[in-house]
Amino acid sequence: MNKKIVLVGAGSVSFGSASINDIFYSDVLKGSTVVLHDINKDKLEMIYNLIMLENERLGNKINIKRTTDRTSAFKEADFIINSIEVGDRYKLWRQDYEIPRKHGSSQILGECGGPGGSFHAWRIIPPILDIVKDAEKICPHAFFINFSNPLSRVCLAIKRSVEDLKFIGLCHQIAFMVRYLPRMFKESITDLRIKVGGLNHFAFILGLVNLSTGKDLMSKFNKKALNFFKEHENRFEFSTLTFELYRRFGYFPYVGDNHIGEFLQIGSEFTDSQDMVDWIDVNDRMGKFVYGRFQKNYKRFKRDTNTVKSMLFGRPSGERAIPIIEAIINDKNSYEFAVNIANDGIIENLPQDLILECSATVNKEGVHGVKIGNIPKSIAALLRIEATIQDLCVEAVLTGSKDLAIACLAIDPNVGSFEMAENMLDEMSELQRKFLPKFK
Repeated sequence: MNKKIVLVGAGSVSFGSASINDIFYSDVLKGSTVVLHDINKDKLEMIYNLIMLENERLGNKINIKRTTDRTSAFKEADFIINSIEVGDRYKLWRQDYEIPRKHGSSQILGECGGPGGSFHAWRIIPPILDIVKDAEKICPHAFFINFSNPLSRVCLAIKRSVEDLKFIGLCHQIAFMVRYLPRMFKESITDLRIKVGGLNHFAFILGLVNLSTGKDLMSKFNKKALNFFKEHENRFEFSTLTFELYRRFGYFPYVGDNHIGEFLQIGSEFTDSQDMVDWIDVNDRMGKFVYGRFQKNYKRFKRDTNTVKSMLFGRPSGERAIPIIEAIINDKNSYEFAVNIANDGIIENLPQDLILECSATVNKEGVHGVKIGNIPKSIAALLRIEATIQDLCVEAVLTGSKDLAIACLAIDPNVGSFEMAENMLDEMSELQRKFLPKFK
């Protein structure tokens, strides 16, 4: 297979290395060209040399190139996988969490929802739009896969900024269900088909079927779920908030307390603020640990390549970018539990100009959402509140409007005050002036 796959943000040791790992495990992509692209030349050089060595050990299974030049990277690309971040991710994330709370916000986490999610979006959307606009000009037939958070807002900005580029967003929160459902039903995940709907980090299980028998398993799931997940309670996964929402709305939110709580005024009522701080710290330590392994291996590489340890995982990573690429190439008509795509009639009682997280089929024409129709009114009402905030958030950064930015912050359930919104925007604009747009 002679496809060209570009990894934008290849210096990322999380999604970047996972994509490379999965390409090496792909027979479909053998012989393809993989271009590593990053603006950080030092990180790029490190990743390139270590990946080149892995490739040599595997008999040069793929062709590897690296460049800091986007035009060169995108020329004749078939697929682009984006996983960029802006600045020091964890330093900025802590500011996204702490500053709104300092001014009175009840937000938790501050990564993808709440006022912190808006600041995150305003930093990262402009460089991603530069990337997708270049892709649309240089390789308009390429398929673009985005991993960068806040996923829903980033993808909505892409949708409103390019007309012809095919794209999706991917998130691995569905992995909780992939891990737990086989244990709950004592069946392989390949025998189970999950149907989901909602927004990224704010979505619910809407259907569950046994593929072998065709039997609907939702009633059985509902009988088991609360007791099962209480037995497996985890402060970073399913805990008090998840159980409360499940009891109140009748559908299980599969993304974990710390994620779904970002969008809800009651998030702080059912979560512990220290858990949120700990979650940021855990991710920071994990990132530093993985990056440290790369650095140690690179030092070995410079001394003696024979001492370099393999950086591959020993198995596919579980991320879905490469399986989706394979399905497009081979016209598999395969099923994906959760992708992020434009609504376009999938959920009728949500705004059509919205990026949904939903189940989908994949073939040579791309990724197609599984039609859901109407979702329960109570869940739709929750999602519409966040949809309105995402609409304002994206329009604020696309137009550079300070009025829209303040309105976005003020109407957020975790703010509810124009004065609070103005105060946090003023402080963050100074604190993150290197990264935030200059709203006028």
